[in-house]
Amino acid sequence: MIWSTRRQAEPAAPAAAPTLPAVDTRPKVVEPDRNDKLTEMKVELHQKLIERINLAALETMTREQVGREIGDLVVEMLKEVNHALNLAERKQLVEDILDELLGLGPLEPLLKDPSVTDIMVNTASIVFVERRGKIEETRTRFADERHLMRIIGKIVSGVGRRIDESSPMVDARLPDGSRINAIVPPLAVDGAILSIRKFSKTPIDMDKLVTYGSMPPEAAMVLRGIVQARRNVLISGGTGSGKTTMLNAMSASIDGSERIVTIEDSAELQLQQRHVVRLETRPANVEGRGEITQRDLVKNALRMRPDRVILGEIRSGEAFDMLQAMNTGHDGSMTTVHANTARDALSRVEQMIGMSGIDISPRSAREQIASAIHVVLQLERLSDGRRRLTSLAEVTGMEGDTVLMQEIFRFERRGIDANRMVIGEMKPTGIRPKFMEVLSARGIDLDPRIFDPYRRIEGAA
Repeated sequence: MIWSTRRQAEPAAPAAAPTLPAVDTRPKVVEPDRNDKLTEMKVELHQKLIERINLAALETMTREQVGREIGDLVVEMLKEVNHALNLAERKQLVEDILDELLGLGPLEPLLKDPSVTDIMVNTASIVFVERRGKIEETRTRFADERHLMRIIGKIVSGVGRRIDESSPMVDARLPDGSRINAIVPPLAVDGAILSIRKFSKTPIDMDKLVTYGSMPPEAAMVLRGIVQARRNVLISGGTGSGKTTMLNAMSASIDGSERIVTIEDSAELQLQQRHVVRLETRPANVEGRGEITQRDLVKNALRMRPDRVILGEIRSGEAFDMLQAMNTGHDGSMTTVHANTARDALSRVEQMIGMSGIDISPRSAREQIASAIHVVLQLERLSDGRRRLTSLAEVTGMEGDTVLMQEIFRFERRGIDANRMVIGEMKPTGIRPKFMEVLSARGIDLDPRIFDPYRRIEGAA
């Protein structure tokens, strides 16, 4: 071998070790993905368009008119920068630029997708969504952190709020009612975070919840009767368990002649009645003044002659004022609370009464709860992503220092199938609720077989 002969001809040199294939240590140049190129191009063209177009004129034009104008400009600008795009790519580029100008940029396709219920932006380069109860990552990206901050600023400025280092957290809503939460640096360590909870454009009623499997028909019949008989309801559950959806569905059974006042931190309820007054809290301004809390609004609502008060969620001292409203002629009022069980929900309400600053003994607080709240609903998002009503319980009074409850319907789990779907059924416990007397007195007659755990109503399934 030539290589070995040459080595032996140099006796002074040590024996050579076997050579390894040469390794190129130079940094590799990765060819940019075509999607990345299109994103860069979109940002570049968008910036140039802002310089050329009359932004004030956009407000007087429809999206179709703007699209035609932008389309012509894009064709001219592509020629200037010498970018070759096919027809589909050019059409998509125009749509993306329209989303930037008139909407929320990369988020617009997700907002238009009816299967998406939650959008979670974990910095500019990571976007997750929830579909049918399951969380999955998407290919949606923002150009950079400034791009994401601009979209967040566009959202919050639309509702008269601001977000920056001095005010790094904000709750807001989109025109369609979707709930927005944003938190930015320095509180968000890795970059701006945006969460969007979407709401269905078509209101969900009891029939739809039955169709979706959230509850059996018998439970839906009972809930309609509870609302029509003006029983006070507390809806309990964890985050994303469907509390607001249930509140919307139940409110559909309220008589249209009643005056309803709703109070929320961020207006989400979609009541269909005409006689509805919607109130929303206001955060403090930059100077720390001007805050209007839920408690302030509950007190004001009682001066507005409401038949029912619907409070989006109780979190602190407003719990006491809400119980007072339920106990002083505003029967049929409803609210929600974060809790894992119906019993825990009542305990949390008791703790919130203590946060009101009013000196009241634990026994007196429990008496207020027992007399004000008639029904507690427990909702849960199961491990397979489905949202279910898991318990319907009645508050029956006090015994000693304990608030008495009896469960009317209970969800019984039996296991998980091969597709990781929860196997179970919500069944009556066999207890006939005391509120049946109130329902009968108001002319609402329910078949007593609804509460028979061994027999279902014909045609109800």
